[in-house]
Amino acid sequence: MTDILLSLQITALGMGLVFGAILLLWLMMVLLTRFAADKGASTTLSANSPAPAPVPQADFKLQAAALAVAIALAEQGQSTAHPLPEPPTAIVSAWQLGMRTSQRAQKGNFRRH
Repeated sequence: MTDILLSLQITALGMGLVFGAILLLWLMMVLLTRFAADKGASTTLSANSPAPAPVPQADFKLQAAALAVAIALAEQGQSTAHPLPEPPTAIVSAWQLGMRTSQRAQKGNFRRH
């Protein structure tokens, strides 16, 4: 009976340590995000700096499309890829053909047309 109690105590201690470590990591992530978010928000916008002018969304899309086309054309010119030649057909010797035919006949998969 004492072995069972000892094993249950060890199990409870191990599980408690695991969950305690998870809670500690969760608490550290919450604190880090809270401190990082406050610091980042206060440095980006201050009372003395003017607000940035809004840029239309269409200009961003147009610039992104033009950049994508330019990159694709540059990569196409630098490409060294070429189509691979087809591998030569496998030439089966008469011995291999005879062995394969006898194996198929033994398995019952051989049909003469």
